[in-house]
Amino acid sequence: METIERLNRKLSSYGDLRDIVSTMKSLSAASIHQYEKAVHSLEEYQRTVELGLHIVLRESEIPAARQPRKDERLAAVIFGTDYGLCGRFNEEITEYALQRMDSMVANPERNILVVGMRAAELLEQAGQPVNKTENLPGTANQITALVQDLLIQIDHWRDNPGVEWLYLFHNRPGGRSSYRPSSLHLLPLHMKRFHRIEEKAWPSRNLPTYTMEQKALLSSLLRQYFFISLFRTCAESQAAEYGSRLAAMQAAERNMNERIDEVNGQYRRARQEAITTELLDVVAGFEAVSGENL
Repeated sequence: METIERLNRKLSSYGDLRDIVSTMKSLSAASIHQYEKAVHSLEEYQRTVELGLHIVLRESEIPAARQPRKDERLAAVIFGTDYGLCGRFNEEITEYALQRMDSMVANPERNILVVGMRAAELLEQAGQPVNKTENLPGTANQITALVQDLLIQIDHWRDNPGVEWLYLFHNRPGGRSSYRPSSLHLLPLHMKRFHRIEEKAWPSRNLPTYTMEQKALLSSLLRQYFFISLFRTCAESQAAEYGSRLAAMQAAERNMNERIDEVNGQYRRARQEAITTELLDVVAGFEAVSGENL
């Protein structure tokens, strides 16, 4: 059995670790809230942009959706994490992204941008070269700067002959502490998705009109749509990341409490044995002294 001193040091160390886990759990819960709030704040903005696109495109001829050709190159933005302690978050999104891209008939040379160093490392290990990596923003307020950098990169890809297909891959929150891998086909844009708005009641009695040149207005609305899509994808990914980390910290806290209870039991037994031994020594000494006096 371990000594009382060693068990006491263990209890102290486990207590410190439990405090750290508790702090990380609180930070994860607070971070989830800010990213969920960021996603919620986009909903009306996104709805407005989609309504605008519907109006601009309602009289346009929309090309039918198709699959990539062998001579066309794919580009992808994959959202992972910079830090660990979030379970299989990065493994699942990289495996999902590779599986989806491998299933497409397209040029095997891909342009990959990864947001999150850990996901980039996993892709490299899987044999998928990464063209560029970006660090995740520290707060929801910093997502805008990241999205602006991503839009610049997307413009560069679009100027590169052959890069016509763009996908976003990220983990989407499935609950407070769960997630599921998800993808968004961003380019070429399926315009028919905006025609589905016709199935819902228009929010006012009259359809709006516009005086701007259609091409310029469409370009501006699409720019806003790309911004919203990237912003929302990043915010959802980080909400899912912190949800996964919260679940990991909750599991760690339960394990830590169980371990502390176990060591506490060992400590009490060791302390009781030490007290019993000391009492027996006192009794034996007393009997020895009493025997000598007789």
